[in-house]
Amino acid sequence: MSQDGTTRGEPDIAGVASAFADPRRARVLMALADGRALPAGRLAEEAGVSASTISNHLTVLLNHDLVTVEQQGRYRYYRLTTSEVEGVLEALARLAPRTPITSLRAHTRAHAVRTARTCYRHLAGQAGVDLFQRFIGAGWIIGGDGLHRPEVTGDRLSSSSKGDQYRLTSSGARAFEAWDIAPRVLSTIRPLRYCNDWTEQAHHLAGPLGTAITDRLFDLGWIVRNKVPRSVDITREGEAGLASLVSPA
Repeated sequence: MSQDGTTRGEPDIAGVASAFADPRRARVLMALADGRALPAGRLAEEAGVSASTISNHLTVLLNHDLVTVEQQGRYRYYRLTTSEVEGVLEALARLAPRTPITSLRAHTRAHAVRTARTCYRHLAGQAGVDLFQRFIGAGWIIGGDGLHRPEVTGDRLSSSSKGDQYRLTSSGARAFEAWDIAPRVLSTIRPLRYCNDWTEQAHHLAGPLGTAITDRLFDLGWIVRNKVPRSVDITREGEAGLASLVSPA
């Protein structure tokens, strides 16, 4: 029984799944999957539809509680309701077959997503995997080599792993604290979360530490958001900064 006293049956999976099923709404949700709030006009561009058509699609997403909306001046901004919606998108991406690349635009978008992107608000793609390898090489993180080994760990591609092999070392905690990462995410006791990157088939750092590091990269201007949804660019300052930040152990 729910809080309002009414009896509830099974979850309406088919109903909410129908909101994901339309390719235009799927593109809207993917555009919002990096945590940003975007106006309807920008989402219409991503979906490839007119302003009047995007309104109908946004209404469907609102009715299924997949997005929320807030008014700022003349514009209404939409964002994903919870991180669980992003988790569903990642799970569907893991299950879905890859579409063929038939245009320069599709090639450009695929390259951008593979090079560097956000995943659950932490850095993923080649950039995320490379950064995780740097941390392991510097001795800041121990417990694995950063490679996807399903026969050993049982983990799956594009999923947040439940493995507990990675730990932050004392030297890593000191280095990150000196880099203005909040001490609350610098436990050397709790296992570190990681994801299995679906484009690289390797691990990238996830969880609170992964999010804190990515936020810091944005704050410093070392990474900036790309026009392609979820993708980011590493700036020249970021390339130099990351090279000086992490040195071999």
